[in-house]
Order: sequence, then C-alpha cells, then structure tokens
Amino acid sequence: MRHSHGRTTEPARRGPDEHSLGATVTTARTRIVGARTGLVADAVVAVVRLWRTTLGVVSRGIAATSAVVTPLGWVVAALVPLALLGGYAWGWQELVVAGVVGASLALVALLYVVGSRRWTVELTPPPQRVAVGDPAQASILVRNDSVRRSFGTVVDLPVGTSVVPVPVPGLAARGQALRSVAIPTDRRGRLTLGPVRTVRADPIGLVRRERLWTAAAEFIVHPRTIDIPSTSSGLVRDLEGQPTRDLTSSDLAFHALREYMPGDERRHIHWKSTAKTGTFMVRQFEQTRRSHLVVALSIASIDFGSDAEFELAVSVTGSLGARAIRDAREVSVVVSAITPEFAKRAVLAVESLPTLTPNRLLDALAVVEHSPSALGILDTSRLAGESARGISVAFLVVGSTVTASRLRTAAASFPPAVEVVALQCDPDHVPGRRRLGAFTVLTLGSLHDLRHAMRGGDS
Repeated sequence: MRHSHGRTTEPARRGPDEHSLGATVTTARTRIVGARTGLVADAVVAVVRLWRTTLGVVSRGIAATSAVVTPLGWVVAALVPLALLGGYAWGWQELVVAGVVGASLALVALLYVVGSRRWTVELTPPPQRVAVGDPAQASILVRNDSVRRSFGTVVDLPVGTSVVPVPVPGLAARGQALRSVAIPTDRRGRLTLGPVRTVRADPIGLVRRERLWTAAAEFIVHPRTIDIPSTSSGLVRDLEGQPTRDLTSSDLAFHALREYMPGDERRHIHWKSTAKTGTFMVRQFEQTRRSHLVVALSIASIDFGSDAEFELAVSVTGSLGARAIRDAREVSVVVSAITPEFAKRAVLAVESLPTLTPNRLLDALAVVEHSPSALGILDTSRLAGESARGISVAFLVVGSTVTASRLRTAAASFPPAVEVVALQCDPDHVPGRRRLGAFTVLTLGSLHDLRHAMRGGDS
C-alpha cells in the first residue's frame, strides 16, 4: 500500500482467527458431535456426560462393594433373589423362607461394616536389626479422635507371613491406648511389619472390610554371631607382615646379603659389607604375605545333615566376616550360586556378599538359605579361588556330610601358598582340630567352639 508521503507500508499481519484456532483442538465434544451446534447436539453431549458420570459412580460402587463382599457373600447375593422369585413363582414356601433368611442375614451383615472409626494409629517398630533370639518389641498407639467413646476391637499387625492380633480396649473421647507387641526372632530373615489394619466382618463371613492405618516397616533378624580374636593373631597370624619363603628385592623382612647383579636398585646396596668384601653387596628380603581372607560358604543342601548345621554355618561365616571387616582386613565372603529350577544347565558362579560394613554383610546373610540346586563345596572353592586374587587364608564353611576326600579336593583348588582352613559344623560332634595334608580341619559343635578354635592357633 502506498501513502501520499511516498512511503510504502506492508499490510498488518493478522494472527490466526478464533475459528482456525478452535479447529485444531480436539475435545470430547468434537469427538462426539464434531463441529455441530444446536439443541440436538447439546442434548447428545448432555446424555453422554450423564452416561459417563453414572458409569463412573457405578464402577466406584462396584469396586467398593467388591472390596467388602466376600465370595460367600456374592453367592448369597445371587441365590437370594433366585430363591424368592422361584419360591413365589412355583409356590415353594421353603424357597421363600430360604430367600427371606438369606436377605435378613445380608442386611445384618451390612451393619458390621457400616460407619467408620475416627482413629489415629501410630506404629513404632523395634530397632531395624536384631540377632536371632534377641527380644524385639513394636508398639502400637491408638488414639480416639472422636467426641464419642469407641468400642473395643482388635487390630492386626502383619509380621512377615503371619498376623499378630492386638486387642484394643474401648477408648473414651480423645483417649488413647498403647500396646506392645513381641516380635518373633527365632529365625533369621528380612521381615515386613505392618501396615497396622483393622478388619470388620460379620460372624458368618458374608462381608469383610479392611482398613490400613499405618505404613509398613522393614525388620531384619541377623544370624547369631560371636566375637572372636583378631584376625591378626591366633590361627590366622600368618597374615599381613608374616614373611613367606618367596624372595624379593624389596620388602620389609630382611633375609640375607648377596652380590650385586645388573638391574638391582642401588638404594639396596649394603655399603658396609661392600667395603669389607670389595664387591658390591645388596640386601635381599623375604616377601611378606598380604592379608586377603576368603570365607566360602556352601549352601548346597547335600553338604549339610540338618537345618541346625546350616544355621551354625551361617553364624560362623558371619562371625569370621564381621571380625575381618572390623580389623580393616581385605575380605571376600562368597556363597555358592543357585541354579534356577527350569534352567538348561547349572549356574557355575559364586555370589559375593557385601563386606563394606558388618551390618551389610549380616543383612545379606540374613536371607541366605540352603538349596538342593546350589553348587557344592568343590565348585564353590574352585570359583572362589579364581575370583579373588592374592588370597592368604581361605575358610571353607561346610556341614557334617562333606567327607575328608571332598575337603582335600576343595582345598587343592587354591594355590599352594594359600592356607586353607575347613570349618565343619556338626552340633552332634565333639569339637576338634586335625591336619589333613596341607590344610586344617576344625570341627565345631557350637558357635562358642569357633572362639576357642581361633585362639588355639596361638599355640
């Protein structure tokens, strides 16, 4: 466009109009009636909205009813109208009576789940970690937030796969009750406590209403362990700093003097001896052994005669590993791998347990179980020797069914420089110590025998 002043201007750009913008938006209305307007279109949309709202209400009602009505309740709900209709249609008074009784039972059952309690429930779990046999208690605080007195009831506390019922008395308005619950610790494992729940149900079992009041908490029962002597003394005194028969040109343990050879470091020349002999003499050292412990636990069922033997073996493994971790030793704790039930071939591997802290190790041992499809001590020893380098001492923890010949084969899986100690757990056997060739076998009848066995290395 040209103006009188001689300047040319462009026409103003217009944005998209309202109609073009609306055409790009897809809504529920456009999916139903498109761009149509008018009373008919509005009526169709209103009917669809009403249908969807009704369907949502019915769906929520069915879901809520399904959460309350038991399978027996659904059977009664289906049979009652059939009995009433059939009784009236065929003149069978017995069916009519049965239908009336069923309907009456259903109405009475509903009274058990109608209404709700205004409660505040708090669950205080025990310390997260305890040892087998140690006492552990959880506490449940129930507070009545209503202005009316509440009736006595029972709250359920799930503990693992079991449920502990906790009676709660009637509470006055704004009153509260504190209840303690003993947590069973007779077996190690990782348990889930809670959530605390209340269950309201009729005596016949037609309806059942469950309400959760708290969150769940984790609880770990560690294997029983015992404090044993430091790994730098006793039976394993040949660890860090103990010289071996391997000679080296640089270490801590002095061995002898020898003539200088090309390639020797000049800093190892012994000048006093050189002056006496007129020949360069250098120091020679014995290589010191580094403290890398390996504790290998077989979890093959064939290696144990009873569950008591296996539990003792787990406790022995935990005691050795925890002691080495507290001594700041380099330690590897391994258990044999389990082959899945339908696997085509055996899983040839070992599982390394965490050894960052004693608690991390005991957490892992809390869930270890023996299995008939786990690798035996022979494969476990071989794989443990291959997976860890620089091993100085290897502990093989087994049960009473492992023969001396199998132990000898397992010990031979490690290099000759590794000292192998087999710990055979047998509660029915007298504790003892014997030497089989190049390795030691310790028979343990109880966990306390481990402490004496580790001290016995000093003699």
